Amino acid sequence: MSWINARRRRPVAGYAALLLGLVVVALLYGSLTRQGGTAQAAPTAAQQDIANGKELFQANCSSCHGLEAQGTDQAPSLVGAGAAAVYFQMSTGRMPAKEVGSENERKPVTFTDLEIRDIAAWIQSIGGGPEIPTPAEVSTQGADAALGSQLFSANCAQCHGFAGAGGALTYGKDAPPMTQATPTQIYTAMLTGPEAMPVFSDGVISPQAKRDIIAYITQTRTEPNPGGFSLGRTGPITEGLVIFLGGMGFLVVIALWITAKRRDPRPTGPKVAEMERSKS
Repeated sequence: MSWINARRRRPVAGYAALLLGLVVVALLYGSLTRQGGTAQAAPTAAQQDIANGKELFQANCSSCHGLEAQGTDQAPSLVGAGAAAVYFQMSTGRMPAKEVGSENERKPVTFTDLEIRDIAAWIQSIGGGPEIPTPAEVSTQGADAALGSQLFSANCAQCHGFAGAGGALTYGKDAPPMTQATPTQIYTAMLTGPEAMPVFSDGVISPQAKRDIIAYITQTRTEPNPGGFSLGRTGPITEGLVIFLGGMGFLVVIALWITAKRRDPRPTGPKVAEMERSKS
């Protein structure tokens, strides 16, 4: 043991111990940084999407909504509106607005899906709000279309019609048709309540119930019309109006035909003159 103690007293032993400690610390640090590298990549990508969304918003939307989406006298604030509202409005072409008073009409989309999601991510980052549902959240696999029909009739058919063909509302507004809406657009519309539509949050209509409604809407589009001409599937009011107008038109035509066929029994021409002379 004496020779070990003698070696410990040498300066080289201290340097070796210090070097060994540095090597151990370097190995531990490298291991930790390698494990955290993957976790740090996602926030970096998300921050890049948000930055890109802010740049797109300020270049295309700030003239109405303000540079920080705070709103102006031309358009409301989007702080707190959420990514879901931005996605619905932009993915259906309602925004950017092409003309005044046409916000509720579906129009050609100006931006790509990636650009829309980047802008929505920036709006989400500055004020929160409902987020865009994931593909799993809007999937109709396993959904109950029959239950969705009942839910749709109770909550949506009064405005959109029993088959989602749309309808007129008060004060010149209208409920748009749902024939072209994607499942994500339907879901985000229920979350945010655009225009005159009420908000159906997850507390009002559960996510599963929303999927049931989406299943009914998408299934209705492909159902055949066993009765013949569908009249746009706008409901019994339109069907009754067509029957009324068609019946009245038929009666008018018949009346004109009968009138045209009727002959006047009174004599005309020379016979009238002869009868007048005989009377005199």
